[in-house]
Amino acid sequence: MTEEVHIEAHESPIKTPTQLVVVILLAFLVPIAIIVAISQYLTSGLDTSPSNPLMAEDAVAKRIKPAGEVVLGEAPPPAPAPAPGGSAPAGPVDGKVVYEKACTACHGAGIMNSPKTGDKAAWAPRIAQGKQTLYEHAIKGIRMMPAKGGNAALSDNEVKAAVDYLVGLVK
Repeated sequence: MTEEVHIEAHESPIKTPTQLVVVILLAFLVPIAIIVAISQYLTSGLDTSPSNPLMAEDAVAKRIKPAGEVVLGEAPPPAPAPAPGGSAPAGPVDGKVVYEKACTACHGAGIMNSPKTGDKAAWAPRIAQGKQTLYEHAIKGIRMMPAKGGNAALSDNEVKAAVDYLVGLVK
């Protein structure tokens, strides 16, 4: 028995030079046609006509205006600095308003282990330290809590009013 070795030649679907040229042209033209079709699809709803109010000169100028300006010249006078230790506001201070402005972000949800608003168990040991300690901690900050709840513009009296409001909710 003799074994016959049969070797097939490698064959390609492209048999003539004309077929090769056609395949090369299609390899370039088909992706270009697809890209053009996609770009036409994506920009088909774009109205760039001058009658479009979004394309008016003032609307375009407003969208592309610089974010800021460099002014060379005399600087405006600085704002007066607040009195040390916080100044008293003009009228009576509403602790609830101050609480909502500065304190509710953390104390409302108990962020960073802050005692939640209205949680008697969490506030009891703090209240036991006395109001002066609570005031001092609120004004100067303690652990993760920044001074004045992160709002340096608050006066000491405003912070004290917010503390009184929070303490009043758990008594």
